[in-house]
Amino acid sequence: MATETLKSTTGASGASGLRRLLLDNGALTALIVLVIAMSALSGDFMTTDNLLNVGVQAAVTAILAFGVTFVIVSAGIDLSVGSVAALSATVLAWSATSEGMPVFLAVLLAIATGIACGLVNGILISYGKLPPFIATLAMLSVARGLSLVISQGSPIAFPDSVSHLGDTLGGWLPVPVLVMVGMGLITAFVLGRTYIGRSMYAIGGNEEAARLSGLRVKKQKLAIYAFSGLFAAAAGIVLAARLSSAQPQAAQGYELDAIAAVVIGGASLAGGTGKASGTLIGALILAVLRNGLNLLSVSAFWQQVVIGVVIALAVLLDTVRRKAGATPVAAGASQGGKGKQAATYVLAAVVAAALVGAMSFLHTGSSEAKSQKIGLSLSTLNNPFFVQIRAGAQAEAKKLGVDLTVTDAQNDASQQANQLQNFTSEGLGTIIVNPVDSDAVTPAAKAVNKSDIPLVAVDRSVNNATTAALVASDNVTGGKLAAKSLAEKLGGKGKIVILQGQAGTSASRERGSGFAEGLKAYPGIEVVAKQPADWDRTKGLDVMTNLLQANPDIDGVFAENDEMALGAIKALGSKAGKSVQVIGFDGTTDGLKAVEAGTLYASVAQQPTELGRIAVQNAVKAAEGDKVEKSVMVPVKVVTKENVAGFTG
Repeated sequence: MATETLKSTTGASGASGLRRLLLDNGALTALIVLVIAMSALSGDFMTTDNLLNVGVQAAVTAILAFGVTFVIVSAGIDLSVGSVAALSATVLAWSATSEGMPVFLAVLLAIATGIACGLVNGILISYGKLPPFIATLAMLSVARGLSLVISQGSPIAFPDSVSHLGDTLGGWLPVPVLVMVGMGLITAFVLGRTYIGRSMYAIGGNEEAARLSGLRVKKQKLAIYAFSGLFAAAAGIVLAARLSSAQPQAAQGYELDAIAAVVIGGASLAGGTGKASGTLIGALILAVLRNGLNLLSVSAFWQQVVIGVVIALAVLLDTVRRKAGATPVAAGASQGGKGKQAATYVLAAVVAAALVGAMSFLHTGSSEAKSQKIGLSLSTLNNPFFVQIRAGAQAEAKKLGVDLTVTDAQNDASQQANQLQNFTSEGLGTIIVNPVDSDAVTPAAKAVNKSDIPLVAVDRSVNNATTAALVASDNVTGGKLAAKSLAEKLGGKGKIVILQGQAGTSASRERGSGFAEGLKAYPGIEVVAKQPADWDRTKGLDVMTNLLQANPDIDGVFAENDEMALGAIKALGSKAGKSVQVIGFDGTTDGLKAVEAGTLYASVAQQPTELGRIAVQNAVKAAEGDKVEKSVMVPVKVVTKENVAGFTG
C-alpha cells in the first residue's frame, strides 16, 4: 500500500512538474511549436538564410520591446516608442547631412533625443500625475510631428558610416541581430543585477508599498521611461540603417508590436513580472509568424487576424498561469532558478533541433518549379488603386498558369524589406515590388540582385538597384496634366487647395512636384492651402471640411489620389462640380463613377489593372530568361465626363 501510494504521489508530482514547466515557459513552448509547424509546412523555412532573416526581422521589434519591458514591469505603458524611434533616426540623419555635424556627435544627439522624450514622459507621469497611457499617447503625436517637421516630410539619406549597422559581418551575420543580442543582455543585466531593476519590480508589484519602503518612486520612474526612450532611439537607428534612410513615417504601429512581444514573453500588464529572455522570445514569435505566413502565401489580411489571435492567447495564458500559481518572474527569484532556466532553454533547443531535423525529411527531394512562382509586394492594399493592381496581376498569373504570392507592406518600408527578404529565401523565379518608397527599398532590392532573382518594379521605381523592368505611369507627367486640366477648367484664374498624400512617400512628392511645375504656366491660379490627408477618403473629408472654414471661397481642389478627392467632394456637398471643380488621380472605379456623375471634374487615370497585368507578363519573361524592356510606360489619361464612357482602365 505504501509503495502504491508513493508511486501515485511520484506520478502526480511528475505530471505537476511538467504542467508547471509548460506554464512557466509558455512562450518558449509556443516558439518551439511554431518553428516545428513552419518547418513541416514549408521547406524554405529552415534554411540558414531564412533563419537569419527571422533574426533581422525581429531585431527592431525586440530592441523596442526591451525598453518597453522596463515600463511594463513597473506597471506602466509606453505608446510613444515607435514615434520616438522615427524622431531619433531623423535627428541623426538631419544633423549629419543637412547640418554637417560629425557622425559621432549626430549619433549622440539622436540617443539624447530618445532619452529626452523618455524623460518628458516620466515627468508628465511622475510629477504631472498624467496616466501613462495619456502621457505617452501625447508623445506619440508630438514625436511623429517633429519628425515630419525636421524632415519636411521627405526621407533623409543615412550616413554611410552608420548604415553599416544594417549590413552583415563576414558576409553572413547580420549586424541588427548582434545589436539585438547586445541590448537584450543589457536588459537582463539591468533587471536582474541592478538597484534600478529591483526597483522596477517593486514599483510594479505595489507602488505604494515601494514608496513606504523608502524607494524614490518618482525619480525611479524618470529613469524607467528614460531607458525606454534610449532603447527606442537605438531601434530607430538600426531601422534607418536597414533602409539606408531616415523615414519620417517609419515604425508606425511598432509600439503595439513591442507591447505584444513583452506580453507574449510572459510579462503582466499589471506589473511586477517580466524578463528579457521572455521579451526576446515574444519578438521571435511575431517574426516567425510573419515570416512563415509569408512563405506559406497566407493572405496579408489573414496574417493580421492570426497575429491578433496569438496576442489574445498570450494574455489568456498569463491569466491561466496566475490562477494556476505559476512562478512569477521577479527580481531576486533565483534559488537555483537561473540554472534550471538555462537548462530548460538548452533542453528546448535540443528537442526543437531534433524535431526540425526530422521534419526536414518531409521536404527532401522536393522538385517544385520555383521559376513558375512569383512574389508581389504591394505598398498597401488599403487603397482601391493597389487592389486593382493586384486584381490585374492575379488575372494574368492565372491566365499564364503561374503561382503568384501577394503581400501587403501596409505603407511600412521596413515591413516591405522583410517581405522581399522572405521572397528571396524562397528562391522564387521573379519578384515584383511596388515600393513604399523608392529609396528605402534599395537595400532589400540589392539583396535580391545578389541572389540573381530578377526584380520587376511596378508603379514606382527602385533607386540605386538593378531592375529587369519598370512598369509604371509617370507621376510627374500626371501631376502636370492635372494642373493643366484644372487651370483650363477655371479659365486660368482662381483659388485652389491641394490635398497631399502621405508625407514622405515618393508618389506624393512626384505628383505634387508635377502639379507645381504645371501651375507655373498659369500665374492666375493661387494655391491658398495644402495639407496631407494620407491617401484616405475619411481624412480627405475631415481635412477638406477644416480648410473650407478658412477658405470658403475656393474655386478648385487637386487631390493626389481619388480617395482623397471623393472625401473632398463629400465635404463640398452641392458645390462639388458646380462652383468648385475637383480633380483626382488614379482612375479608380469609384473615382470614375464620380466623374460620370459630374461631382468629380476629372481623374488622371493610371490604368492600375493594366499595370498589374503587364508587370506579371514581364516577370514571367524575366524568369524564363527572355528579353524584356527596361521601361514599360503605361500612358496616363485625363478622364472627364466627356470621355469616361470609353475608358476601360
